[in-house]
Amino acid sequence: MSNKEIDVSVVVPLYNEEESLPELHRQIAAVVETEKLSAEIIFVDDGSTDTSMEVLAKLHEKDPRIRVFQFRKNYGKSAALAQGFGQARGRVIVTMDADLQDDPLEIPNLLAQLADGYDLVSGWKKNRKDPFIKCYTSKIYNAVTCKLTGLKLHDINCGIKAYRREVTDSLNIYGQLHRFLPVLAQWDGFKVGEMVVRHRARKYGTTKFGLWRFAAGFFDLITVLFITRYTRRPLHLFGSVGLVSFIFGSIISIYLAIDRIFFEKYLSDRPLLFLGILSIIVGVQFVSIGLLGEMITESRKSQVDYSIKRTLG
Repeated sequence: MSNKEIDVSVVVPLYNEEESLPELHRQIAAVVETEKLSAEIIFVDDGSTDTSMEVLAKLHEKDPRIRVFQFRKNYGKSAALAQGFGQARGRVIVTMDADLQDDPLEIPNLLAQLADGYDLVSGWKKNRKDPFIKCYTSKIYNAVTCKLTGLKLHDINCGIKAYRREVTDSLNIYGQLHRFLPVLAQWDGFKVGEMVVRHRARKYGTTKFGLWRFAAGFFDLITVLFITRYTRRPLHLFGSVGLVSFIFGSIISIYLAIDRIFFEKYLSDRPLLFLGILSIIVGVQFVSIGLLGEMITESRKSQVDYSIKRTLG
């Protein structure tokens, strides 16, 4: 099947979802056939320790539209999505989670939204079927992210999304940046939209959510703010902090120098002297870090940090 013949690539990252996979495949296939879409279904097994790969191998034998990529170990959702995006051949890429909470019946609605001129359409789980703690930590996370990034979405990290191919081609996903794909897309100049999607209660297995992910999300947000605003000009960030510190220390030093020269006051017992010296040193260090960042930015190369164990299709 050539690139031009494929309308949609459905990318499904998964980790230990053996029970839900056959049902998810049936639902996706039904939508694709009903809508008469030329499609491929890409499953990326993120190092599952159950029988997910065996289930996928059997599904692949029955349905040639299925392609499977198995990681040697668990690298995380960002790596799985990066692999799926890199291998997808469709003009549109739709992502969804493998736990059956995302409804494949939303695929036509997402495609319709893209046809209205959007480059990326993110789902909004307005009526979530998740535990209380997960729902409310998500609300806090979304509110803070929107405030700091300027992207007005209700559910930035919703698993079900639709992308035009040029969007996924431009995204460089690593670490845990899958949580912020709409932010990164908007920063690249793409038009990002949102639509309410149906969210279903988990049918099989247990959630992978933990409070540690909330803390990790905070650090990832700092990363996104940095790479979207300062990745190409790190000296603007570190240099600004360094300049303020250097000026503050210089003012203190000048004040103390005047005290010593004109008023003959001794400085050996003045803690302010040490604060001034420290501020100057810190300022110089921050500027130096910014310059090193500029050098790294100039010379950096993209790297793939995950290994494929097995491929089907």
